[in-house]
Amino acid sequence: MQLGINLGYWGAGMDGDNLAVAQEAERLGYSVCWAAEAYGSDAATVLSWVAAQTERIDVGSAIFQIPARQPAMTAMTAATLDSLSGGRFRLGLGVSGPQVSEGWYGVKFDKPLARTREYVEIVRRAMTRERLTYEGRHWTLPLPGGPGKPIKLTVHPQREHIPLYIAAIGPKNLEQTGEIADGALLIFPAADHLEDTTLKYLRAGREKAGKTLDGFDVCPTLPIAVGDDEDVARLADTFRPYTALYVGGMGSAKQNFYNQLAQRMGYEKEAAEIQQKYLSGDRQGAAAAIPQDLIDKTTLLGSIDRIADRMKTYAAAGVTTLSLAPAGFTLDERIASLRAGSEALERAGLA
Repeated sequence: MQLGINLGYWGAGMDGDNLAVAQEAERLGYSVCWAAEAYGSDAATVLSWVAAQTERIDVGSAIFQIPARQPAMTAMTAATLDSLSGGRFRLGLGVSGPQVSEGWYGVKFDKPLARTREYVEIVRRAMTRERLTYEGRHWTLPLPGGPGKPIKLTVHPQREHIPLYIAAIGPKNLEQTGEIADGALLIFPAADHLEDTTLKYLRAGREKAGKTLDGFDVCPTLPIAVGDDEDVARLADTFRPYTALYVGGMGSAKQNFYNQLAQRMGYEKEAAEIQQKYLSGDRQGAAAAIPQDLIDKTTLLGSIDRIADRMKTYAAAGVTTLSLAPAGFTLDERIASLRAGSEALERAGLA
């Protein structure tokens, strides 16, 4: 199992430290550095900046939002980043959510699975550097009846095949991801629920494509906080606002994929309470309603030995790249978490 680092969203207050975190992750042998986007900074600019000041670590979008870019533009960006980084780019895609898609980009959030499938097909076709034509329900290239003509990508990516990941949570999206992608970007993964909530759907998709999970990158992001095992409850409190935001506030009352995931993990009553409190404006109450067990199952908390044991369970469950989001209010604290993750991997015998 390999380790990655997830820098999250730029503009979260730790921007000045993120380059140092990425560089330390590279020194420690982490395989990939991910950056996210929502409705603030874009991931492509951040990844360009990181790639220019590192040498070996891969850089990946977690995620490029599908409603934000036409697929051909995503192919251009992926090819450019791969070329500039010397073949170190990983393309992560996701549909975002209805509030961002419709409120920020003005793109209707409908048929997300069909749109994703067509989007991936166009991106892959464009990156072959053949003249681009496509006839689908959501995109037709070139547009019929006009001056458009088939055009081919002029940029040469470093690699013939750029790894393509999809951020997936729901069963249907996971199955399609297994069918059409090279890896899955996961969030709130509990090792003991991974087979039932995630892997069986990915496996079904791979079987549709005549493949197995061999070579497919199962890549969850886990926050990590290091301390004494007796302090696990206190460490868990660090991530209450983060968990409350996703389980309670991401999306609407009807469409919150993270809330639905918590329900599938057995927290139906708690997920409903967290969402009700968060959407009513009681964010502290929402955070307090999160069971410690839910946080502990979806983060890495405690001593290096405890974290190493947890890493073993993730590896045994089928995780191939574990991306860490190091906790800390200072650069020294984040670097310490990063180093602890590396040491834990070695103690687990997984390095």
